[in-house]
Amino acid sequence: MKEPGISVCIMHSNEIRFDLYGEYRLAGSKKKFSGKLTASLAEGKILIDDGKVKFGIENGAVFNAGDIDTDSFLLRDVTIGIQFHWQKKENQRFAGSLKFLIEDNQLAAVNIVPIEHYLTSVISSEMSATSSLELLKAHAIISRSWVLAQIEKGKEIRAAERVYESGETSDNEIIKWYDREDHTLYDVCADDHCQRYQGVTRLHAHNAKTAVDLTRGLVLMYNRKICDTRFSKSCGGISESFENVWEPVKHPYLRSIIDYKFEPEDYDLDLRKEENAEKWIMGNPHAFCNTSDQKILKQVLVDYDQNTKDFFRWTVEYTQDEIATMIEKKSGINFGNILDLVPVERGDSGRLIKLKIVGSNKTMTIGKELEIRRFLSESHLYSSAIIIEKKDINNGIPQKFILHGGGWGHGVGLCQIGAAVMGEMGYVFDEILLHYFRGAVIKKYYD
Repeated sequence: MKEPGISVCIMHSNEIRFDLYGEYRLAGSKKKFSGKLTASLAEGKILIDDGKVKFGIENGAVFNAGDIDTDSFLLRDVTIGIQFHWQKKENQRFAGSLKFLIEDNQLAAVNIVPIEHYLTSVISSEMSATSSLELLKAHAIISRSWVLAQIEKGKEIRAAERVYESGETSDNEIIKWYDREDHTLYDVCADDHCQRYQGVTRLHAHNAKTAVDLTRGLVLMYNRKICDTRFSKSCGGISESFENVWEPVKHPYLRSIIDYKFEPEDYDLDLRKEENAEKWIMGNPHAFCNTSDQKILKQVLVDYDQNTKDFFRWTVEYTQDEIATMIEKKSGINFGNILDLVPVERGDSGRLIKLKIVGSNKTMTIGKELEIRRFLSESHLYSSAIIIEKKDINNGIPQKFILHGGGWGHGVGLCQIGAAVMGEMGYVFDEILLHYFRGAVIKKYYD
C-alpha cells in the first residue's frame, strides 16, 4: 500500500487571509498563484482577491502545490486551543495543497497533505520536538494509527449510509460525547478535538521528523484492524475505558490500566465506587504520570500548555454565583441556585460519566465526561475525575463548591506525561505502546 493523503480542516471564518509561497495552480486552471490573497464568503459564493482582481471559485476548489517539499502556504489568525483556557490566534504555515469549502455558512480552509508530513507536524504540535526519541516514536505510531482508524471509520459510516449518533437528550438527561465523526467534508480537524496539527509552524527540531521516518507506515493493530489509539495529557494514575468516554463500544486494547509497574498499595481500585474514588483522587499514589520533573514535563507541555501548573491532582473553587452563572451559560438552562452536584456514575478511572445537577429551578443529569467538563468550567475542566465539596451552606444553598480533581484530559489510551516518564526511565517505544494498549501488535501498514 502507498502512503495515503489526508485532508485537515485548519480554520473557519467569513474571511481568510493567506499567503502562497512557491507555484500554486488552481484546479482546472493553468494560471499560477503566489503572494498575498484573501478568500471571502459572500451570498453563498467563495471569492478570491489577489490584490488586483476578485474572482469566484467553486465550493471545494483546490490550490495545488507544485512541490510538496518547497511550496507552502500561510494562514493568518488561526485560532488554536478552541474553547480551552489557552485559546489564542496565530499565523500558521503548511506544506501541501489548500482547499476552500463552505461548512455551516462559513468558509473553511483545508490542508491536503501526505500523511507522513502531517504526522511530523502533529508530533511537534502535541509536544516538544526535542522530546526523547522513544517517546516521539511511540507517539508517531499512535498518531498514525488514530488518524488512519478515523478515516476507515468514516468510510464505514458512509458506506452504511447511516447518521452517526453521539448521544441522546430528554427533559431530565443530556448524554453526549464528542468525537470526530461529525467531520464529513474532510478527514480531521487541526485542534484538540482531533489531534493538534499546526503545520510547519512547530517544526523547530529534527527529532520529530526522525521519529516519523523511523516508524514510517507502522501502526497498532488488534484482530487485523487498525487500533483507534487515543491519548491524553495525564490519566491521573489509572487510564479510562473507551466506552465510558465515547460511543458504547468496547475496545479490548482501550481498557483501564494502572499507569505504573505494579498496583499501588492501600487502595481499592474499583473506582466506580464513590468511597474508593474519593480516596484515590484525594490521595497521591505512585504513577508514571505523577511527576513534577520540569525536564520531563517540558517534553509534553508546549508553551501554552505550561499555563497549567497542576495536572496530576488539582483543586478548583467556585462561589454560588460563579457556578450558577457558568452552568446556565454553558447549558442554556436556568437551574437557579445550584443546590448540589451529585455523582451518578463513575468510570474505571474514577472519572464521572454521569453527574446530577440539582438546582432550585431544575434538576438534570448530564454526561459523558467532556459534557461534564464543559458545564463545570469557563473553558474545559481538566478532568471529570472529581470529588465535589460543598461549603458555607446557607438555607440549604451552598455558597461555595470546591472540586478536587485528578488527571488532565479524558484519560483513555496513552498517557502523554506517563509515556514521557517511561522514556526517561529507559523504556523503548514498543514497551511504552504495549503498556497502554494491551493486546495490540505493531504492524507495517504501508511502505
